[in-house]
Amino acid sequence: MPRRWWSAVLAPHRGWVIPGLDRRLAAASAMVSAAPPVRLYAAAAKPANRSSKNTKQEETKKKQVPRRRPLMAKPVDDVYLTWHYERPSYEVEKAVGMLKKFQELDFTYPKQFVYINVFLDMALQKKKKVEPFTSTVLLPHRFSDQTNKVLVFTENEQEAEIARENGAAVVGGVELIKWILEDEIQVDSYIAVPEIMPKLIPLRSKLKQKYPNTKRNSLGHDIPKMLQFYRDGLGYAVQDECVIKTRIARLDMPTEQIIANLKTVINDICTFKPLTYGPFVKSLVIRSSTSEGLLLHLGGLLPQVEKVEEKEGAEGDEEKRIPESAST
Repeated sequence: MPRRWWSAVLAPHRGWVIPGLDRRLAAASAMVSAAPPVRLYAAAAKPANRSSKNTKQEETKKKQVPRRRPLMAKPVDDVYLTWHYERPSYEVEKAVGMLKKFQELDFTYPKQFVYINVFLDMALQKKKKVEPFTSTVLLPHRFSDQTNKVLVFTENEQEAEIARENGAAVVGGVELIKWILEDEIQVDSYIAVPEIMPKLIPLRSKLKQKYPNTKRNSLGHDIPKMLQFYRDGLGYAVQDECVIKTRIARLDMPTEQIIANLKTVINDICTFKPLTYGPFVKSLVIRSSTSEGLLLHLGGLLPQVEKVEEKEGAEGDEEKRIPESAST
């Protein structure tokens, strides 16, 4: 309507009023007609996306572990679902024999290493726990020709000569501190004589548990004995706060020697927690380099100090009772 009214009024004077006015009016009316209508009410709320909630519920259902039937005592067939049965545990003699049999059946290397995984209960009273530790133990039966590298701290020329004669990898005094801090010297163990200890304080945070200490038999004057212990000893450490993984023998060694090395390592581990807090070793797994792990029965492997103390206490009570009966 506006276009027709303006064109009727300005029709006689199109040439001299505003040139091209009719074209501009046509364009303006086209834009007005093409513009979307004005909405005088609020838009309706979109329905909630229930698909996302459904997917989340489905994911939680998938994550839920389905109920399994109660564990059975022993599998009937050779092929079975392992989670339906308790993991079998073996006596150490039988487990070592099984490892040797696995090697023969698989035609693997006969001199492969034997490993143990020791799972520990680090809890003490209340919220306290045993701090992760490292240790070295001298095994009754050696299984490797390789020896550990040991550094000896001493400023005495005679002691330094004795250390070199007994196989020390590095011998020196305070001049070694800078090289150790810069990682230019890396060895397996560090031993020292007491006189030089005040000068080694800058290395305490660097060496941590390898810092020379009398409790670890790495501080003293008997340099040959300390060197033999750390050059031939087996070092191990707690990993992941509660697990010790270390090798103890070779598979071609006699079964008695493998068991003797195993018991030596276990006895050394148990010294880091008092037996009054309960057993330190929760479970023990033995394996070879190419075999599966076999869970060991702990009976006969853990130290039996508590029983000895009970027997001694019972004998003491009997001795006390004897004089009393005699007096009556």
